Amino acid sequence: MNGQKDRQRQDALQIMVLDSPAEAGAAAAAVVLSCVQAKPDAVLGFATGSSPLPLYDALAESGGDFSGVQGFALDEYVGLPPRDPRSYAAVIHSEVTRRLGLRPGAVHVPDVSDPDLDASAQRYERAISDAGGVDLQILGIGHNGHLAFNEPGAALDSRTRVEVLAERTRRANARFFDSLDEVPALCLTQGIGTILQARHLLLIAHGTDKADIVSRALQGPVSPECPASALQLHPQVTVFLDRAAAARLHP
Repeated sequence: MNGQKDRQRQDALQIMVLDSPAEAGAAAAAVVLSCVQAKPDAVLGFATGSSPLPLYDALAESGGDFSGVQGFALDEYVGLPPRDPRSYAAVIHSEVTRRLGLRPGAVHVPDVSDPDLDASAQRYERAISDAGGVDLQILGIGHNGHLAFNEPGAALDSRTRVEVLAERTRRANARFFDSLDEVPALCLTQGIGTILQARHLLLIAHGTDKADIVSRALQGPVSPECPASALQLHPQVTVFLDRAAAARLHP
């Protein structure tokens, strides 16, 4: 019976495999544009990192009207100076808000300036709820299966909270800093339970180095040890991969 349920969950995922990251990004952008055209005041969830960049490139080139859109970022580092260009607030501004022509302040980022980070996390949850929830959540996937900054072991019903970044995550992100020591050890992140409340999840991944974790997340057992495997629990998930990232998926 468990095997049958696993197969039903995996069959519910809509997986699209394209020839290149640019093509995967363009195909993913078409889904986002369709959402915004159907609902001009849509609430979008925005991810950072390298995975969604081809998607944001395609959206910027599309000429789509995002003036009515509101958005929420998945996470933010704790401990970077205000307006640090490596913060996710800065990345979201440069890659999303400015390029897509969103209204100033339309994209919300977890507030890490409040000394009471737990209270800040609770406010972020309320802000998402007050906005009516996320219509379409854009996601990447970490090499260790993290979703947002939910590291292996995170509860599948977790909410926005402080998270300790895994060493592998910090090493992967060290390319954006002068040294590993400069990479923050803490963050505020939406929880997996928070992410799963979005009405539509859109995952994009590319590259050979993501092939193993993509296979584990989409076709392996659902487990906190691979947080992205929680995607199998959601009723509407669309996945865009290049051929390299899809290389270890079985038919």
